[in-house]
Amino acid sequence: MTKIDSELIRRWLNGWTVARSLPAAEPVESAGDGLRSECDQPGREVEVFALRADEEPESLARLAAVVAAARQTTWLTVPTLRPGAVEAVVGAAGLEVLHRSEWFMTTDLTKHPQYAPAAPYASEVRTEGPVTVVSLHDSSGEVAARGTIAVVGADAIADRIETGAAHRRRGLGRAMMSALAEAAVAQGARTGLLIASEEGQHLYSSLGWRHESDVLIARGPVVPAHR
Repeated sequence: MTKIDSELIRRWLNGWTVARSLPAAEPVESAGDGLRSECDQPGREVEVFALRADEEPESLARLAAVVAAARQTTWLTVPTLRPGAVEAVVGAAGLEVLHRSEWFMTTDLTKHPQYAPAAPYASEVRTEGPVTVVSLHDSSGEVAARGTIAVVGADAIADRIETGAAHRRRGLGRAMMSALAEAAVAQGARTGLLIASEEGQHLYSSLGWRHESDVLIARGPVVPAHR
């Protein structure tokens, strides 16, 4: 891939806000191609997403300046094929790089491989509207793994895929992604979208997910809490 499809990024963001029950993202005023989401999390109150950082470096510089000057603690998420150049721009704006090597990934969900959880694990699937949450429990009822997927049109955005430390290397990640994909296809989804941590990249690649771009995440200066 020689160019990032900014429309794919928009589609991922639409689903990500649905998965997390957040307001729809809005354009960043007077700062080029960027979208702004109210996250309302400690240390991550707002997140800004760059859509065309590689094509328009000056747009990225403007977004980075907005993040640096924000009065709320703000993250800047940048899909890119040129992570070194992006890191230089955000560093020049005074931002702190949090993650350098996350991946934006896609897949054809209709061809997703299927794996069932091995004993003693069992899955629980709960769907409310466009959002499905899958939990894998051990024989004691403890939640060993959990993940979410949100369906928006023909897209499904996987999010917050987690396996407890005591339950890793038992195939639960594969079983989790299988259950999420199956639930999404049942709701009409065809394309899977996600941002993968470094820890999750091998799993998703082994299941047929494709690397579309790197993702660099930076943060503006931490805003002191008011006393």
